[in-house]
Amino acid sequence: TVSEALDLHQRVNRPNVMIKVPGTKAGVSAFEELTAAGVNVNVTLLFSVNRYLEIVQAYLNGLEKRLAGDKPIKGQTSVASFFISRVDSAVDKALEEQNNTSLQGKIAIANARIAYGHFENIFHSDKFKRFAELGAFPQRLLWASTGTKNPSYSDVLYIEQLIGPETVNTVPPATLDAFRDHGVVAQTLKADLPEAHQMLEQLTATGIDLRAITDKLEKDGVEAFCVAFDELLDSLKTKRESLT
Repeated sequence: TVSEALDLHQRVNRPNVMIKVPGTKAGVSAFEELTAAGVNVNVTLLFSVNRYLEIVQAYLNGLEKRLAGDKPIKGQTSVASFFISRVDSAVDKALEEQNNTSLQGKIAIANARIAYGHFENIFHSDKFKRFAELGAFPQRLLWASTGTKNPSYSDVLYIEQLIGPETVNTVPPATLDAFRDHGVVAQTLKADLPEAHQMLEQLTATGIDLRAITDKLEKDGVEAFCVAFDELLDSLKTKRESLT
């Protein structure tokens, strides 16, 4: 991962490029090494708060290593792509098997709000202030998978409920059109963090293991990326053969 990322970064050679690295266990150490090398990274396929915290620590460690090597961190940045609707789709299925509807459509947003609470605590702290004074940017949370998959939910649910400072939302075109048409703009991300924790506690009480669900989503996401990459290579091979 590291060698491929460094090669791609060098080939593109643009100050605004972000190299995508999956937020797996192996990806954590790769991300730290790339940050120390001065590469801006989009850490993708994040589903759990625990993994997100590992990624945040890797970012801080990478900045620290860069400074220890007398290298600048001015302009250094990153995003942590935290997936939303896939979490609800998986959790809702487990809740449906229990005939439990009270938490359906709520866990993904609660999960994201808890992650954002950690973001604020860490990147607005004195610990990060030293990096900021030297020109490094906070690693912003990027909300991914924000198109609503359940037709019984609002088609702008994961836009309206995750609006807050210092975040990014990668919005599917159809969802963006819907939000332009009838979305409500309000700062909702900071709403009732204790309630978000309570929802996750209630989920645990049902016997549903959110960590097991997010681990599977991560595994499935990596496999989907691998399939897509192999299909791309096959397409290129077919095209090349047709031209020779």
